[in-house]
Amino acid sequence: MMGKPIPLFLLPLLIFTILSRADQALGSDQNRNVSHRNRAALDAAGGVGKVALKGRKQTSGCNLFQGRWIFDASYPFYDSSMCPFIDSEFNCFGRPDKQFLKYSWQPDSCSIPRFDGQAFLNKWRGKRVMFVGDSLSLNMWESLACMIHSSVPDSKITFIKRTPLSSLTFQEYGVTLYLYRTPYLVDISREDVGRVLNLGTIEGGADVWKDMDILVFNSWHWWLHKGVQSQGFIPYTWDFIRNGSSLIRDMDRLDAFNKGLTTWAQWVDQNVKISQTRVFFQGISPTHYMGREWNEPRKTCNGQMQPLTGSTYPGGSLPAASIVSRVLSSMKTPVYLLDITTLSQLRKDAHPSTYGGDGGTDCSHWCLPGLPDTWNQLLYAALSM
Repeated sequence: MMGKPIPLFLLPLLIFTILSRADQALGSDQNRNVSHRNRAALDAAGGVGKVALKGRKQTSGCNLFQGRWIFDASYPFYDSSMCPFIDSEFNCFGRPDKQFLKYSWQPDSCSIPRFDGQAFLNKWRGKRVMFVGDSLSLNMWESLACMIHSSVPDSKITFIKRTPLSSLTFQEYGVTLYLYRTPYLVDISREDVGRVLNLGTIEGGADVWKDMDILVFNSWHWWLHKGVQSQGFIPYTWDFIRNGSSLIRDMDRLDAFNKGLTTWAQWVDQNVKISQTRVFFQGISPTHYMGREWNEPRKTCNGQMQPLTGSTYPGGSLPAASIVSRVLSSMKTPVYLLDITTLSQLRKDAHPSTYGGDGGTDCSHWCLPGLPDTWNQLLYAALSM
């Protein structure tokens, strides 16, 4: 007989409680406490409106995600050496070529505003922004932190980095950027048989997500892994999958992703207050390990120095992206899809490759500064629409 599952939410809730109490106590140098945040509802400029999706076309009339990369000498947004938040895996400081930093995204049917960190802080004064997901969420969170910091380099900050919950507060504005690491969004529990990925439950830490003003979710890459790695306090690995009443060793990963994402969608529909919170889903971030996808067999991202031209990727679309679109379209809650897949597929040049600090070739994550800055620029544009 199998033992009763032991949820893994005790540690996340303990950490969140500690951070919340720290938020309320000002003036402690030891804890570098954040100021109390204004919990008022979103103002009219940041009001919630559902963005209906027709493929990748937004009903607003401007498709931010269909376009091309153009050379732009004004880029990047910041210097990596001046940003204290970048992990070594994303810091491509030793990379000898710099041209990959000099590209901006140009939509076909409209223009997007250049990111203004101080304007972001003023508009979202007193608000909480949380990225929820895997290391691609970390990539995007650190990018936004650097983009804002470059606009207000002398602003007093509180930076707490832990697993699974990290935070960065710009104290003068009361704006906090949170990161919650949970690569599957659904739970992993320890049972007598081992670690079980439960496709039908979200309990571990989900209460932390509820009171945010902006939520940016992400999941996919870890759905392809099993039992080979662990990171921090919470191993992101599993031995079995619980699919309904069945406990199985494995299943089709796209099917598992679909079921897990459907559970997440149900959680959002049942728990998120749309009068308070704007919800985004960070689209599927591609990898560039197989050069045949862009007609360069036997090559990877290593040594790539320019993006692909045009607006379509030779390797085609990703099945996981179709699942994301389908699940979001079935939801009652307005969720804006940051459909960054195709524009990111074109950036075979923007990965750390051999400059990620771990001795391998990383064609999954992205250099900072780099592509995630564009993701955040598109988030900034979407929040202004």
